[in-house]
Parts: sequence; C-alpha cells; structure tokens
Amino acid sequence: MTRKVNRFSPWYVSVWLFTLMPGDGLLNSSLMADERVVVTIQTENHQQAIEAWRASRHERLMQPDGWLTLVGLEWLEEGENRIGTAMDNDIQLSGGPAYWGSVVLQNDKLHFNNHETDKVKINDEPLPYAELVADTEGVPTIVSSGTLSINVIFRESYALRIKDSQAKALHNFKGVDNFPINESWRIDGRFIRAEQGTVLEITNVLGQVSESPVFGTFEFDRDGRTHSLLGLGDDESESLWFIFADRTTGRGTYGAGRYLYSDGMPANGRLTVDFNKAYNPPCAFNSYSTCPVPPQRNRMNLLVEAGEKDFHPDLH
Repeated sequence: MTRKVNRFSPWYVSVWLFTLMPGDGLLNSSLMADERVVVTIQTENHQQAIEAWRASRHERLMQPDGWLTLVGLEWLEEGENRIGTAMDNDIQLSGGPAYWGSVVLQNDKLHFNNHETDKVKINDEPLPYAELVADTEGVPTIVSSGTLSINVIFRESYALRIKDSQAKALHNFKGVDNFPINESWRIDGRFIRAEQGTVLEITNVLGQVSESPVFGTFEFDRDGRTHSLLGLGDDESESLWFIFADRTTGRGTYGAGRYLYSDGMPANGRLTVDFNKAYNPPCAFNSYSTCPVPPQRNRMNLLVEAGEKDFHPDLH
C-alpha cells in the first residue's frame, strides 16, 4: 500500500489489478474480479511508481489467460451440457476434440465427465471426472485442450467462460494508451464512513442487479467544486474499490466507465486515491465479460484526464 510520503521515506505502491477475491470483503462475489496481483514497488518518485504500476498492468494483460484471451460465454442448462467441436454438441467449441465431454449441472452442483483424457485435461491432469468449482466459490476449475480452456462462472446462473491463449486480440495487443502522469491527480481527500450495513445496488452489462457493501464516501475538491465517490468494501478490505464515470467517459475513455482502487484504507478521516491508476474494466478487452457499470451516484461532473484511455481490441 502507498504510505504517506515525506523526504525521509520511500513510496510503497501496492499494484492492485482486479484484486477482489472471495474472502477479501465484498459480500457479493459475482462483482469480484478473477485474480489478485499485488506488486510492491519502492521508490521516492511518483512518476516511477506509476510507470511501474502500468508495466505490471501491461504484463498481466499479456498473460495467456488474461482478459484479451476471453473468446466466449455460454450459459449452462440444468442437466447435461455436451461440449466439443462437433456440431451436435450443446455447446460448440472452436478447438480440441469433437467431444470433450459433458458439464453436468444438478441442484447447483457441477461436475465434468471427460470423454478424451488424452486430449482434455482438468487442472492440467488427465482425469476422467472432476467436481467443478465456479469462480464465486474459490479458484475455478480449469478444463483445457490445446490453446482452449473453459471454467464455470456464476452470474445469477451458471455459464462457461471460454479462453484461447492464441486469441487474435492478445496476439495483436500493443498496449493501452494512458493520459500523461500527473501527480496532482493523486488526491488526499476526506472520507466519511458509511453506516454499518449500507449497501449499493450495482448493475452489470447483462442488466443483472446485485448489492455490494459501501464502506463510505470519498470527498475531494477539484476545479472549484466538491466531488465525491462511494467506495465499495468492508472491514476486511485492504483497499476500497471505485466504479466511476466522469466527463471523459465515452469521450476519450471507455464508454462503460473505469475502475480504481484506493491506496490502502482510510485513516483519521482521510483517504488517498490516485486517478493515475484508473483502469479499464475487462469489457474493454472482450465482448464476453460481465462487468459492473458505474452507479448513478458515482458519475462525476468532472474531467478526469488521468489513467487509462479508451481501448478497442484488434481482432483482424
């Protein structure tokens, strides 16, 4: 986490990329992201800290299981769901054997029957059968063949998330443009704690609505006005999550808003938020994510010319 800086102490910047995981404090796990990446950077220079943060962000996006590899989302039916490349499967995949096997959903329990153990692996093992863990229940079970992999997610109902480590979007990825680093966007603002039990309804891109706990309100002054954002989290959180839009949204930055984590938790009525670390949601990188969108309360009448700019994957 970033500590308060003085001339005798270095910066400590924890790099949070999609950090919310089961057990990290948000009550609604369907809003949580898929992995936690924390890199501690020690430097006395804000420019260097943000450059290192962006380098770590770029490295994660380049991973063979990152958001640029997501190529499909298929909803599961109760009972048997046959998968593979053959046309008579319930879910047709673009690679691997004709009949991978079947995902069976019964009374909120899932398992996979593997029909091709020499070609299809379950968590990299040639297993004939396995219970499947959805992303909201822990580390998801990965079923893979060649460059394709699938795992179960839960968004009011169960679905298969399909990834391809050789996806064109990943192959063509050159990086995300950012606004110039500007230390004035690292803001030490006021923080007003919410009453215990306060929740906020959050809608995702599918139109599904869920509740998430509100830790409090971050308030700051900019361009002659007072602005505020609701921060999501609870007493177990190590950082607060902001889903926000501003006057750049759809006009230079991603049209469905951006995400941002605070530098640590509030202390003594203050909180530090660095908008240079505002980043695009997964939906900017593929058409199959289920991203939360900014609530009306977090749409600011302010040009936040900091952080990541709009991005559109190159699929050609």
